[in-house]
Formats: sequence, C-alpha cells, structure tokens
Amino acid sequence: MESLKIGLALWSLGSTSTEEKLKDALSKAVEIGVSGVQPWIFDSIIDPDKCRGPERKRMRELINSHGLEITGFCNQLIGPKDPGKPWPGSAFADPRDLRQRIERTKKSLELASDMGSPITSLHPGEIPANKSSKTYKLMLESCTELAKHADEVGAIFCIETGQEPAQVLRGLIEDIGSEALKVNYDCANMIRYGVVEGVKTLAPWIVHTHAKDHNPDTGRATLGEGMVPWGPYLKQLKAIGYSGWFAIEDETGKDIMNSLRRGKAFLERKLIENSFAKT
Repeated sequence: MESLKIGLALWSLGSTSTEEKLKDALSKAVEIGVSGVQPWIFDSIIDPDKCRGPERKRMRELINSHGLEITGFCNQLIGPKDPGKPWPGSAFADPRDLRQRIERTKKSLELASDMGSPITSLHPGEIPANKSSKTYKLMLESCTELAKHADEVGAIFCIETGQEPAQVLRGLIEDIGSEALKVNYDCANMIRYGVVEGVKTLAPWIVHTHAKDHNPDTGRATLGEGMVPWGPYLKQLKAIGYSGWFAIEDETGKDIMNSLRRGKAFLERKLIENSFAKT
C-alpha cells in the first residue's frame, strides 16, 4: 500500500522556539507515524528574522532527515485584540500596525518558497459579508498585496476556513483573482457552517487541509470522536479531486500524544476507505 498524505500541524506538540524543541517535536511526529509536518513560522526556530540564507536549507534538511516532508507552513499573526472580538483579531483589516504585519507575512512567504514548500496558511481575521464596509475594503487591499507578493516569490498564500461562511471567503478570493491565493480547509472550524457544503463552495481553491475534530462535551479534538462527518466530508474531497495533505491538528493540550496516535489511526482507516493515497 502506498503511504497516505497524513501530516501533523507541528504546534500541536508545543513550541519549536529552539532547535532542540524542533528536534523533539520531529521525533514525536515520527513516533506518531505521520509522513509530513506543518511547522509554525513566527516566534519559532524558523522565524524568517532568525532563519536566513543557508539556515533555511539546513532546517529543511533537518526535517527531511527524520523522514518527514514539509506539508506547508503556518504563518499566523495576531491582530490587535479588542474586548468581545474573536481570536486572532483582524490581522489584515485593522489599520493599527498593519504595515508591520503585512511585511512580516511577506517574509514568511519568502521563507516558505526558499524552503521548497510554498504553502502557507493563516486566519486573516473575520471577513465581513458587507463588501462596502471599510473593514472589507482594507482586508481586500491587504490580501491582494500579499497574494501578489506570493505570486512573485513562488509561494501560496492560503486563508484558513472557519471565521466566516464559505461563501463569504469565496467572495474575497474571487474579488482578488490571484492564482497564488488558495484555501487551507479546516473541517472542524466549518462545523457551524456546514463541512461538506463548504468543500463544494471552495473546491477550486482547496490545496491543504487541517484534520481536526470537535467534541463539545469533552472539549477534545481527537479525530473520529467529535462532530465532523468524516465519511461525507472525505467523499466530497475525493469528488473534487483533492490530492493534498491532511495535517492533523490538536491544540487542546489534552493527552496529546495519545490523541494524535488515535487520530492518525482513525484518519488512515477513513482515507483508505475513500481511496486516498499519496501520489
């Protein structure tokens, strides 16, 4: 049997702020049995302000030396926080320190391209449904600039699903119209909007996914133990021709290694059932 494209959102295992912590996380990823990892960029050992020049090749080789591929990167930045507003703030639609966040994100796109795995993903902040609002216009301007830069450096700027309905995200993507702007689909984030329906709406742009679940009773994110309709979801991904990574994500901090092992075993079974294999 060919290996499956099951990866791990590496921050599930904690911080990788030092090389020692990165090596420990990579060793645990191998123990879990995944084939790839999605590292967190900012405030980590591969932060673009720290990891420059030949260090980028060395970090890639370090990851590869564990028998792991890089599925992509998370280049999340947190926008200004206001009381009552959802995490992570509006990273790209709040004018406060916006230029700084845009420039840092550009650096992360360059790093991803240099390290040979061009996909990056983040939440830009909630996208307003009202396209005439100042917030939407600033979001559109910011994401257009970042998509243009991604195209110039050979990176892919992915918006992660979940802070707004799929149709609203699609509207922004269509307004920007860049081949470098894609989607990281997080199924658990889409439970409230419709997991399968979201795939249908965003099908042309989905290039990476987070495999995550949500159990409202236990607060756990273990795959197969929550509300995600895995059968119909994977069937729909197969129907649209998706062939990318499934990066398991569990940020709960609850019995993480056991959760990730169980989740990986569950996901492997479901992918085999739905004829997913690494090409």
